[in-house]
Amino acid sequence: MSLTPRYDLVLTQGSVWMPGGLVQTDIGVRGGKVVAFGSLAGQGAQELPLNGLTVLPGVVDTQVHFREPGLEHKEDLETGTRGAVLGGVTGIFEMPNTKPSTTDAAAIADKVARAKGRAWCDHAFFIGATGDNAVDLAEWENLPGCSGVKIFMGSSTGSLLVAEDEPLRNILRHGRRRIAVHCEDEPRLIERWELVKDGAHVRMHSVWRDEETALRATMRLVRLAEETQRRVHVLHVTSAEEMEFLAAHKEFATVETTPQHLTLAGPDAYDRLGTRAQMNPPIRDARHRDALWKAVENGVVDVIGSDHAPHTLEEKAKPYPASPSGMTGVQTLVPVMLTHVAAGRLSLGRFVDLTSAGPARIYNMMNKGRIALGYDADFTIVDLNARWTITDSWIASRVGWTPFDGFEATGRPVHTIIRGNIVMRDTVLEGTPVGEPVRFQECP
Repeated sequence: MSLTPRYDLVLTQGSVWMPGGLVQTDIGVRGGKVVAFGSLAGQGAQELPLNGLTVLPGVVDTQVHFREPGLEHKEDLETGTRGAVLGGVTGIFEMPNTKPSTTDAAAIADKVARAKGRAWCDHAFFIGATGDNAVDLAEWENLPGCSGVKIFMGSSTGSLLVAEDEPLRNILRHGRRRIAVHCEDEPRLIERWELVKDGAHVRMHSVWRDEETALRATMRLVRLAEETQRRVHVLHVTSAEEMEFLAAHKEFATVETTPQHLTLAGPDAYDRLGTRAQMNPPIRDARHRDALWKAVENGVVDVIGSDHAPHTLEEKAKPYPASPSGMTGVQTLVPVMLTHVAAGRLSLGRFVDLTSAGPARIYNMMNKGRIALGYDADFTIVDLNARWTITDSWIASRVGWTPFDGFEATGRPVHTIIRGNIVMRDTVLEGTPVGEPVRFQECP
């Protein structure tokens, strides 16, 4: 080795997913950036031999709920991001339905401050749209550490619920960044509450919050997006009907689905997992799951997000519908989706597009989403052939459970590197939290 190492970190002996596909090359990192490829062994102050592992661009989970402030008995920014990096995730976008809700500049600044020195991965926070803050969103969406605006059209409480067209239209008119939207039609949810309000089996969750509830809201949103010429991102799409509609309306709308909706299906999931399978929008039957896979195959789906939304097992044990909706997901996103890669349901390249390139493209992240010169040295390093079982005991979330307990996985995150910092080595957490706010091209 030379007296003065040329690189801070060198990764050797790996298969690297570059924009053109898998390449056998070493990676040189300096100042947190990728600065060299080639035969670089012996030139790093720190070297990590990979022995044939696969280096993927850092996975970004663009929909998580880490519950801080106000609900830290379920999760906080440290435990949530710890689970992220143990699952190979290098960046997260966190949602605004905390207590208090994240609906102004002070709340965004508070979350950024809370994350400093505690977040294991890079991060950004959504600001929640309300009927009262629309005129300020154009300014606030550009705040440091803000990933954009989030709208709840249904399935929320208090000021974060925006159910009617006129306030929606007003929000869409203020600002220019892409808006993330939870699409369920609140009037239909209220109308159909009679089906479950006096108690029901949790499998009725997908009957109450049926595909028409989702489709109505999605169609209304897209119509308003086209009217206002505003880009929107439809979160956790669950139904065949929505995917068919969105395939014909891609000018302003991008599309997310989740590992849960691609993997689980009713009624089996409800019979097997009970309220642990309860989330909004709900797990639907196999017809819808098959349609989601077709939408992945046809390119309609732009991104995979986990919708990590933890609740304690005590809360989940309440009788339906008093039981809360939501489940953990950030730590299991990579191994569950890599298992689908191993089964031939999607290619490794499509996985990278949905979890790295797609998030960067949709939200205009700076220097993330691919392994290339000048980009952040964010790497999700995996053993594509590792066969192992996901268990509740592996989950770092404060609630300590996953709907995928007992899931036989093929593909495992082994190392997680964020801007050249090794934060997980050989599946074990390492060092101290190094997460920083994600930067965006529209508000650098």
